[in-house]
Amino acid sequence: MTTSNKQTSPRIQRTLPKTGVDWLHNPVFNKGTAFTEAERDALGLRGLLPPHVQTMAEQVQRVMANFRSKSSDLERYIQIAGLQDRNETLFYRVVMDNLEELMPIIYTPTVGKACQEYGHIFRRSRGCYISSNDRGLVEKVLANWPTRDVKVIVVTDGERILGLGDLGASGMGIPVGKLSLYTACAGIHPTQCLPVTIDVGTDNETLLADPLYIGLRQKRIRGGEYDALIEEFVVAAEKLFPGVLIQFEDFGNRNAFRLLEKYRDRACTFNDDIQGTGSVALAGILSALRITGQKLADQRVLFLGAGEAGIGIAENIVACLVEEGLPLAEARKRCWFVDSKGLVIKSRKDLTEHKLHFAHDHAPCGDLLSAVKLLKPTMLLGVSGQPKTFTEEIVKLMAEANPRPVIFALSNPTSKAECTAEEAYRWTGGRAVFASGSPFAPVTVGGKTLVPGQGNNAYIFPGVGLGVVCTGARRVTDAMFIKAARTLASLIRDNELAEGRVYPSLSRIHEVSHAIAVAVAQEVYAKKLNTLSRPEDLPGYIRSQMFKPEYPNYTAK
Repeated sequence: MTTSNKQTSPRIQRTLPKTGVDWLHNPVFNKGTAFTEAERDALGLRGLLPPHVQTMAEQVQRVMANFRSKSSDLERYIQIAGLQDRNETLFYRVVMDNLEELMPIIYTPTVGKACQEYGHIFRRSRGCYISSNDRGLVEKVLANWPTRDVKVIVVTDGERILGLGDLGASGMGIPVGKLSLYTACAGIHPTQCLPVTIDVGTDNETLLADPLYIGLRQKRIRGGEYDALIEEFVVAAEKLFPGVLIQFEDFGNRNAFRLLEKYRDRACTFNDDIQGTGSVALAGILSALRITGQKLADQRVLFLGAGEAGIGIAENIVACLVEEGLPLAEARKRCWFVDSKGLVIKSRKDLTEHKLHFAHDHAPCGDLLSAVKLLKPTMLLGVSGQPKTFTEEIVKLMAEANPRPVIFALSNPTSKAECTAEEAYRWTGGRAVFASGSPFAPVTVGGKTLVPGQGNNAYIFPGVGLGVVCTGARRVTDAMFIKAARTLASLIRDNELAEGRVYPSLSRIHEVSHAIAVAVAQEVYAKKLNTLSRPEDLPGYIRSQMFKPEYPNYTAK
């Protein structure tokens, strides 16, 4: 059964503040110095603000001047997070107008440092914390959230924050940052977004000994007790926010894969570290093939790291190859893995279930260098969280075997990258097709300036989420992420490829997210997963749902 599209209208109804300081203390309604003369009189704000009425453009100018005056990225993060706490409309105007400059602050790589320092820089609570002490009360805890029109939840248990490991409750910076990008990149209304941290403790001894740590001071609970809490959360979220999209984020490997398998067919959910990363990397690979002039079926892809990201990327490559007509078994043979124990091969007895599909017949091989020598891969992808592992010798071997070696150092944050853009370009004489998880500056080699691509999941998950929300999709499927990857790759322009980019400029992110949302929506309708009827003008309808950070006139009738 389908219902009217009006359920996803971006014109969100809210209970207005009363008068005076209530308006200034509510970030959803606050306009700060931009409240008009008429609004100041009508809302009881006369005298509570400086007399000059500023335009939003003037406010943006002041924010960015202060932002650029800060001496460190962490200070910039604190400043811009404070703006989000005071005035959400202005925050999103600033971010959307300056996305390339602010993306590395509100998300990778600075958000990693912010999570490490979360208890020390804590100013104001944002999101919902559910702890293992709340067992049996999770629905009541979630019901304390002030709205019921939540469309997207990003949830973490803080066990594997970026490449930084177990940060416990301090991992809240990740759901907050991800949901900021849902709004800034795809226009999901900010009041429809709910960040959640499930605090089951931490095994990080440094945090447990830190007097300013904000989470439970206990070791992580695991097993049946853990699973029961996650189940209680999912059931409560679906009850309170019917049809909500739940994005699992930065769970440890031991839980990420099995939770995805457990819930993917019974809830509207996905794991961004597996499916989102897989999709954005596949898009980069498809773009790289436009540079190298080769076919996907002719590649041998070697991964360093066999966790969520690596397996997710490989599964997307395989799905794409199967779509192109390659048998499943043959498609899997195109992907090889090196983990902490060496090459992933069938004879090993220590493989976890998620690695078995990519365990091939081969002699033992103990390290990445040996694997590169033996396998002669055409593409080398780093998802290990181990910095500087793409050594000069390894990169030069890639260049010897390939006219245009594809080298993706995807680990986050920047300090965890397997190699830098400059290293990849210089060690290959500018021939490498390079992408990374964190941003790197352009590099000039042999008189040519090369622009490294950033395989940022923000190219994928906001658009996927927008397509899901606009159709009321009941499920999120792997096919949606393949559609998203192909769409993203199709949007990169020839002049961008000539610069060495494998992703479009971030300045085009709204165009990208819209196109991905349309592609995802088409897949939803084709598979009859929608609960909302299909509009006649699908692209126009989706565009109309995208939030625009503009001040309303509160005195208009």
